[in-house]
This record gives sequence, structure tokens and C-alpha cells, in this order.
Amino acid sequence: MPGFSTTAIHTGQEPEKVTGAVTVPIFQSTTYAQHELGEHVKYDYGRTINPTREAWETSISALEHGKYGFAFSSGMSAIAAALSLVKPREHVIAGNDMYGGTYRYFSKLLEPVGIEFSYVDMTRPENVSKAIRPNTRLIYCETPTNPMMSLIDLAAVGQLGRDREVMTVVDNTFATPYLQNPLDRGIDMVLHSVTKYLGGHSDVLGGAIVTSHPDIAEHLKFYQNSYGAVPSPFDCWLLLRSVKTLALRMRAHCENAQILADKLAADGRVKRVYYPGLATHPQHELAVQQMKDFGGMVSVETGSLENARKFTDALRYFTLGESLGGVESLVCHPRTMTHASVPEARRNELGITPGLIRLSVGVEDIGDLTEDIDRGLSAL
Repeated sequence: MPGFSTTAIHTGQEPEKVTGAVTVPIFQSTTYAQHELGEHVKYDYGRTINPTREAWETSISALEHGKYGFAFSSGMSAIAAALSLVKPREHVIAGNDMYGGTYRYFSKLLEPVGIEFSYVDMTRPENVSKAIRPNTRLIYCETPTNPMMSLIDLAAVGQLGRDREVMTVVDNTFATPYLQNPLDRGIDMVLHSVTKYLGGHSDVLGGAIVTSHPDIAEHLKFYQNSYGAVPSPFDCWLLLRSVKTLALRMRAHCENAQILADKLAADGRVKRVYYPGLATHPQHELAVQQMKDFGGMVSVETGSLENARKFTDALRYFTLGESLGGVESLVCHPRTMTHASVPEARRNELGITPGLIRLSVGVEDIGDLTEDIDRGLSAL
């Protein structure tokens, strides 16, 4: 099997057959000529299939070591597609620590139509096992989690799913396929908000699901075509462009994040640093086992809302904003931004306090980022 970067550059991105163009063209057409009534053609309508989107789906499925890839117009539409496999009166086990928009979708849109949810601490696989019911259909988790950077044992969850005949799905947005491949550890589906690291430049929205199960793939293909939440050909072209440099970017993200996490952890002006690459992280050994490196996301407990405000106000290169995974550094306040829709009691229980900030460490020169963190610390 070719290496990661070779796969990212070549799989699905072979030279175009007519002209020899080494960059996949943007096939902007929404419809295709059919030469006679009843003719079966591969390409018929842009919502159903598009050559540029097809190339992107081939690429992401190869990067995640899967057989079938499906592109969607956002990360949330990919999550909706995965959850469409669950019917009313069936049960889902979800991590208690996950992106606030995912929790909002589950609690506000799916629970009211009769889908049952249990939210458990998935850092302990036995909690997942205990939560399984006769009507459990799916286990859903993130690892590392957003924003507390907890890890889920992928092999253990995958084995539980197989043993109990329950589907498993992992949101791999934080890690990307460069750092871990959940399908290799027995997970049934892996999904991404490709808006983040896979896009990498804060200029494209998208989602993706990859699986190797033909029955799941058949359902997802039908759902994708029927609901129509597909990305544009241009968005797919941007993603094909971006994944060619994913390995280079992720190495820089990880290197910078480790340096800043070490710096913050050694500074008494912050209360706690959440980063899997720290030896003090409670699941550091699991991170070493199932991840190639530790990612570009660092969460920091500053102690109070006032401290969080002082810290973020002092920063120059870390821009206060939603999202993550771009080449530029961002800082987020989860309690009032990404996780504002999560009930206050649950935020408190998880540690999403008024003083917690989340850093998406970019690929700028590390000296400049270090100075920026010093500015934030000096304001405390």
C-alpha cells in the first residue's frame, strides 16, 4: 500500500483522461447527455453523481482505509446521514463529551421523534457495555473529544459493537486520517467535518463518511441522493487540493501544539492543560497506542471567565472565532460558543467552565505563537 502522502496526492487524482490535466477538473455540469431512451449511463444528474465529487470520495475513502466514501455539504449533514440508520424506538449510546452542535441535533431533533439516547463517559469501555440495551442500534463517539480532549479506546468500542451486533461510528475530525484510522480498529463508520483539518484553510464547508460495509454503504448512497445535501464540485476540488498537503500541515500542527502545551502546562498562571501529548494526560498511553501523533488542539483552564477574556483579548495571532483546523491559529470559548447549546449542568460536569478556552494551533512560526501565548499569560 502506498504511503499516506502518496495516497493523498494520487488516489482519485489521476491525470484526466481526455486532456491529461494533472489536477482533477471542476465538472460544473448538473446534467449529462443521454443518447437514447432507456439508456443506462453512469453520469446522469449532479445531485446523484459528479466526477469531481467522485474523485474526492475516492480520495477520502482511501485515506481512511475504507471501501466506500460519501461526501456531504457539512459535517452536520454527515452526522445526520449516519444517524439516519437509526429508527424511532431504537437506542443510541453517545459520548457525554462531544461537539455541542452534535448534542443539539441529537437532543432537539432526534429525541423528539422517538430515538432514544444515553450519554455516557466513554473513556471507560465498561460504561458503554453497561449502557447497551436490546434496542441499541448505534454507538457514537469522538476521539479526541471536543473540547476536553478525552480519548476513547477504539479497539474496545469496535469489539463491543461486533460482539453485541451494534453499529459503531467515530467522528475523526480532530485526529484526521493522518493520525488515526478508526476502521482499522474495528469501527464500522468514520465521519469528518472536512471543514476543519481536511479542508485546512477555513474556506470550504463539507462532511464525509467512510465505511467498508456494503449494506451501510448502500443506505448512505440512497440517503445522499435522496436528501441531496451534497457539496458543490468546486468544494470537492478545494478538498482534493487540500488533502495533498494534509500530512505536511498535520506534522506542523502537532509540533506547534506540543510545544505550546508543554509551555502552558509548566506555567502556574493556568489551572490545567488538556492535551493527549502531555505525560500528565490520564490517557496519554492510549494516545501513544492508537494515534500517530497528538493533534493540533489544546484546551486550557484559565480559572475564570475574567481570565479567559483577559487571555483571549491579549492574543495577536490566535483569532477569536468558531471552527478549527485551519492553517491559522484560532482561540474559542466553548462555554459561550461551540457548546452554548449544551445544558449548563452538563457543561459544569464535563469541565466546560467559564474559564476554559480551546486553542486550534496553526502552522505559523512557533516563535511568534510562543510570544502570543506569553502575551495571553501576562494578562492573567
